[in-house]
Amino acid sequence: MSLREPDSAATPLTRRQTRELESRTAEPAKRASVLTQRASVPAKRPSVAAKRPSGKRPSLRITRPLTKAKRSGPAPRKILSFGAMLFAGALLVGMSVPANAFMPTNSFSADASTLATSGSSASSGKVPVQSVEVSAQAAPVSVLRDEYGVTSYAELLRAQYGSQGGSFTATTGAIRWPFPYTVPITDGFGNRPSGTSGTSHHNGVDFTPGAGTPIYAVADGVVTTHSDDAYGYGNHVILSHTVNGEAFDSVYAHMQTGTSPLKAGDVVKVGDFIGLVGDTGDSYGAHLHLEIRIGGIPVDPFAWLQAHATN
Repeated sequence: MSLREPDSAATPLTRRQTRELESRTAEPAKRASVLTQRASVPAKRPSVAAKRPSGKRPSLRITRPLTKAKRSGPAPRKILSFGAMLFAGALLVGMSVPANAFMPTNSFSADASTLATSGSSASSGKVPVQSVEVSAQAAPVSVLRDEYGVTSYAELLRAQYGSQGGSFTATTGAIRWPFPYTVPITDGFGNRPSGTSGTSHHNGVDFTPGAGTPIYAVADGVVTTHSDDAYGYGNHVILSHTVNGEAFDSVYAHMQTGTSPLKAGDVVKVGDFIGLVGDTGDSYGAHLHLEIRIGGIPVDPFAWLQAHATN
């Protein structure tokens, strides 16, 4: 069935017939347009594929711009690294080389000439070794070392006022003996021989004028203690003194019970009545046990009174 131009009196075309008619009408115009475009396009350059050898792939090249940015990093870094290497080298040399290696040689010339001896070469730079000759007859010298010990204050006082015995002469001065006349002394100050009654060390002097004999103060003082014990010192009085700037205490022990009128705090004068000789406390018979204490430490009363009791 052939297509023909529609007319107004003919039967209307179907949709398919309309498309075929439009395509047939537009085909000559399309071909003419294509021919026109081809004629206006210039001849193309040979393709890259035609130039390259067969079997090889083209290499990709990335072109950089003609203007490059200036980089300032590498140059300062190189300078810094070079400086660090120089510092490390100088530090290594300074710690490994002796200090005298940098001193001039002529600074040792004076010492070398002084130490040089006959027969030694100055150019050798060697100093002769010193030697000492000792005679075979020389005897070795022993080294004496100082010895030392510890001495207590009590021992110093005992050495100053050592144990003595004997008789005494009564005095009338600021310091006196406890009796205004000579009386026997039966036991002195210091260590006692074994078998003697009482303690091994006697801290006083025992006077034996007889029971009931009056006892007198050896110096001006103040009563610090008055006690009537059944043991130890028995009935006893302690006085505190300061005479000519010297402080000391005096102890009067083993007195008869109730014979001393003194009480703590009483002021006494040298030669004042203290009490009567008795046999109270730890006693071997009627006697006066007299003590002299300096700084609370007993010293020999006989030696101390001999040095201080004057007329």
